Amino acid sequence: MTSFALTVDTDVTDLLEADHLLRTVASGLDLPEGALGCTHLVRDDRPRVVLSFALPSQEAREAARERLTADGHEVTDGVPDEVGRAVLYPGAASLTGTVTVADLLARTAIVRVTVLGAQEPPAADTALVTREHVRPHWQDGELVLAAMPALGGTLVPFEHPDPTPCCADH
Repeated sequence: MTSFALTVDTDVTDLLEADHLLRTVASGLDLPEGALGCTHLVRDDRPRVVLSFALPSQEAREAARERLTADGHEVTDGVPDEVGRAVLYPGAASLTGTVTVADLLARTAIVRVTVLGAQEPPAADTALVTREHVRPHWQDGELVLAAMPALGGTLVPFEHPDPTPCCADH
């Protein structure tokens, strides 16, 4: 991530709700190109999902801090951990429908795709069905998308856009 980052504390405990909050908060920030918005799971005495924004300059960070605190958010410098889940990142909006792994890597800030159960990365021409929900994670300073095999030799992002809650059928 970047040294010009800040974290917004929340009371949100659900990832999809956190995604929505992150997008809502970001829409009021006038984020510069290259900005990133991530969610982070916090497992302390108050488990929750917090938001982080990585900005390209100190000026952008200070402008975001002013706006966020004026809106009543609790803001701290930095990120809570180095393994955030990216929701807003360069190229994210272009990931709709089906794209090849090569296109995904060329058009976004994602630098690598891994496939569950596979030793090797997928071929560049492998199709990825985005389901309009592509959430890479930070790994060793890089955005990495975990994918899994799907029908017809395609891939889908590991994270499902509309997960069924555990024990939903009981």
